[in-house]
Amino acid sequence: MNPTPSTLIPETPEGVRINLLSGAAARSTRALSAPLSAEINAALSASPQGEVAVRAVDVSIPLLEKNDILAERNRGYFLGRGLAALNLVSSPGAGKTTLLERTLDEFGRQTRCAVLVGDLETDNDGRRLSRPHAPVAQITTGTVCHLDAAMIARAAESIDLDGVRVLFIENVGNLVCPASFDLGEQVRVVLLSTTEGEDKPLKYPPIFKSAHLVLLTKVDVADALGFKRDVAVENIRRIAPQARIIQLSSRSGEGLPEWYDFLRSLLPNS
Repeated sequence: MNPTPSTLIPETPEGVRINLLSGAAARSTRALSAPLSAEINAALSASPQGEVAVRAVDVSIPLLEKNDILAERNRGYFLGRGLAALNLVSSPGAGKTTLLERTLDEFGRQTRCAVLVGDLETDNDGRRLSRPHAPVAQITTGTVCHLDAAMIARAAESIDLDGVRVLFIENVGNLVCPASFDLGEQVRVVLLSTTEGEDKPLKYPPIFKSAHLVLLTKVDVADALGFKRDVAVENIRRIAPQARIIQLSSRSGEGLPEWYDFLRSLLPNS
């Protein structure tokens, strides 16, 4: 039996503690080893003007190398199963869950979908998205502000992907950290809500530059908010000229047919 969303609590990294220090630094009480002390004294002696030569050591090993390797494995796994994986990223409250609810109820009736949901705490979104026809796994990250490829691999193994054609990954609400983490997705979708302001792409360019598709959401309330759609589109195109843009409303239904057509275009042999 597949576990329910509430049971999918993956391993979380150890907590990070930051101690705020103030005042003058205390003199070090740590004794230097004889070799290190001799090396420092020799360096000072060889510097008549008091300067000490500094040697730069290149340690530019990609910090995300392990994640990138796992992401490629995920990508191969998804492609091997014949499913399209989409990574949905946005600020909190931009409408990811609401969009997925309606997508599962409409598009998901004809095309089998699955969802992996990431949040720091609670399985609220996983419960909202739970459908008899769509397997859902909730990933609770604890203090981690993004999903990574290892989390996706574990969560994907926990659900039944037989017959699934589209896998939605609802990332943690954040426009900063997720930009750096490849999850093995085929398409990265960034949502920009009309409640956020037209200049959000200018403030957070990395995530928009990595987008294949930008969804301008909640357009049904744009006029009431004084949101200028044309300005937002111009800013998106300025930062992410490679990205396709779809304007939609999960409540009114505007733009949803175009969204569904986009999803169909990702399916093998579509």
